Amino acid sequence: MQFRLVVLLPVALSGAAAAQVGIGPQPAPLPPPIPAPRDASFDGTIALAVDATDTRQKVFRVHEVIPVQAPGDLILLYPEWETSSHAATASVSRLAGLMIHAGGQRIEWRRDPVDPHAFHIAVPVGAPRVELDFQYLSPASTRSGATVITPDLANVQWHSMLLYPAGWFARDLAIAATLTLPAGFRAATSLVVDHAAGGTIAFRPTNLEALVDSPVYAGRYVKQLELAPGPAVTLDLLADAPADLEIPAGELAKLRALVEQTRRLFRAQHYDRYHFLVSLSDRLPSGGGLEHLESSENNLPAGYFLDLAHQLPNRDLLAHEYVHSWNGRFRQPADLWTPNFNVPMRNSLLWVYEGLTEFWGRVLGARAGLRTQQDTLDQIALDAATAARRIGRSWKSLQDSTNDPLFVAGHPIDWRDWQRREDYYPEGVMLWLDIDGRIRQQTAGNKSLDDVARSFFGIHDASRVTVTYTFADVCAALEQVAPDDWATLLRQRLESHDDRGLLDGLTRSGYRLVYTDTPTEAFRQAEVDGGAIDLSDSIGLAITPAGIVRSVAWNGPAFVAGITPGAHLVSVNGKPYDPEVLKAAIQASATTPLDVACEEPGRARTVRIDYRGSLRYPRLARIAGTPDRLGQLLAPLLR
Repeated sequence: MQFRLVVLLPVALSGAAAAQVGIGPQPAPLPPPIPAPRDASFDGTIALAVDATDTRQKVFRVHEVIPVQAPGDLILLYPEWETSSHAATASVSRLAGLMIHAGGQRIEWRRDPVDPHAFHIAVPVGAPRVELDFQYLSPASTRSGATVITPDLANVQWHSMLLYPAGWFARDLAIAATLTLPAGFRAATSLVVDHAAGGTIAFRPTNLEALVDSPVYAGRYVKQLELAPGPAVTLDLLADAPADLEIPAGELAKLRALVEQTRRLFRAQHYDRYHFLVSLSDRLPSGGGLEHLESSENNLPAGYFLDLAHQLPNRDLLAHEYVHSWNGRFRQPADLWTPNFNVPMRNSLLWVYEGLTEFWGRVLGARAGLRTQQDTLDQIALDAATAARRIGRSWKSLQDSTNDPLFVAGHPIDWRDWQRREDYYPEGVMLWLDIDGRIRQQTAGNKSLDDVARSFFGIHDASRVTVTYTFADVCAALEQVAPDDWATLLRQRLESHDDRGLLDGLTRSGYRLVYTDTPTEAFRQAEVDGGAIDLSDSIGLAITPAGIVRSVAWNGPAFVAGITPGAHLVSVNGKPYDPEVLKAAIQASATTPLDVACEEPGRARTVRIDYRGSLRYPRLARIAGTPDRLGQLLAPLLR
């Protein structure tokens, strides 16, 4: 056998493989950027008139008059970024029919070639104002988006109904808005009404920032109830039918207790008046809310107050959105606050903005009696189990999850446990529960997260001017109440890639997460609310009653068997699929193999799910001999 020594020497590349610096196409130069907003005076008041009378075709008609500051190029912006969604979720695609006039002459507009939300117009010399007419084409059916208007209800979002001049802070643009409603409609809003006549409401002039933060709910069937005086808090109920407006006296008392408990927590208010805007409808989207400084949008099922016993998943919605008046609207992360609605937001502190608010929603819901203490414990068990299931933290930290709204909004995901999506909600509850337990532990029960809330959010009583904060400010507020190396502790949790410390808050509070084969009522109702039987903690599936796989736990037994979201389960161990048949098979899996037949696009097959256990449902159990700090946290404040 002969051996040859081969020496590899550098060889110059030639032809297509060679570097071709400066050869070939070059990018076309970008147009001048949209002028950055500046904090400067704007001369005059923008007039905005919205006609919302077309409930059949769901078209809003807008007329707008904008004072001219100088002749020449005027850039008008359609809002893109929404504070409540923390993302660029407002789409200019629903603006249509834009016509602009000045001095009685039509002016052509030109869309910016880079930013489709920006419109350029050349204002002629001597024109004191420009007049705009256009339509906002709201979703005509649920296939094209969330319904905002029906024959009996309307949800008017100002940011969808206007254009505004580039180059100014939103708070520097004065605006006088009018709204024309269908005959028989009444409006509910935190805006002050100047006068009303013939179905048209004229609101007291305000600035653009405040207007966009003050939506209008309107409808045929409206009931307004006072929850607290000075500053007044009002419950505005709007429904599909009059019967849905009836609210039990006991429930009204709990909502009044919610306002009182929240005021006792923060010891300050930052609104002149506050309105809980509540839609009770099966025609508008239900089960969600949006926050504002002086109001909140709370969208609930039509029969919510008629069937409160089966509304556990929604019981702290109003509490969550109310807390946002302090956390998110009055105090706002410095990198999330923007001077207008077309400057990008950054979300690094959503674990405070949303995570802490979710925590206080749980707590205040219990303190006000909206949930019993046991139901609250069961809800926290769901939070803990959800957080524990998110094994995607091995590659994606909680801190990185705060970026999710920037790229996930509007995009469904198939592998929730692995991809993670806005986990600062359930994991935020666990984080802040740990912080509360740590403070109580370190101060022998003399201090708690309540004290942090008062010092951080309870400043500048009666002020409506936003105060921004940073990570360092959060650490300083914690340090003031209970000295510790909070920056290091928080960074460890935010950047963690394992579950160490994840459930320490439960342990510090005297509880642990356990699993039994019997679901809690909170779990049962969460299944109904989600439309799927949740077997995530056993075989790793959530599946609809009809057998469609809604989700698969990453690396769980069903995942290992090759089942994917969207698959249709046909049979279980030879029996036609039925939720109870599947549950019974899981219970028997310790001795009997679990074989399921499923259909997927293009194929049908039978797979064996390698699971040897029983049904597993989360709940909390007391740790014997430890202080019940969680019980102390959930107890109502007495003063």
